Amino acid sequence: MPETPKLITAIGTAMRHLGDRQNVIAQNIANSDTPGYKARELARPSFAGMIDSADGAPHIGRPQVQISDAMQRLGASPSSLTTIADPDISEVKPDGNNVTLEEQLLKMGQVQSDYTTLTSLYAKQMKMMRTALGKGGVA
Repeated sequence: MPETPKLITAIGTAMRHLGDRQNVIAQNIANSDTPGYKARELARPSFAGMIDSADGAPHIGRPQVQISDAMQRLGASPSSLTTIADPDISEVKPDGNNVTLEEQLLKMGQVQSDYTTLTSLYAKQMKMMRTALGKGGVA
């Protein structure tokens, strides 16, 4: 079976990241009135992970965090997503909640814009491949 082009793989990875980021932003919006809730953001993908996935590239070691029983009792849970405190906080409400709906909606709009751009790149790449294979016609 032929190998998937790296550009297509990268677009798919970026789209999955945007989908996960959209879920984190949606959780922030859903908790905008929850006292003490702190806005979260999805950590950017690891550069080391991108290097590890390259053909013949040296592997870069990353620390692995093991969730102990005591940590689980305190509410920690293993996750493939790494969320961090949202660094773009402009205000904190008297109840300790720091979610600003306007900021979250702007982030959601940026996710939508980025996803649309990636979808367009994917469609253009597929059309170029079909044309190269003689199955597509010229645009």
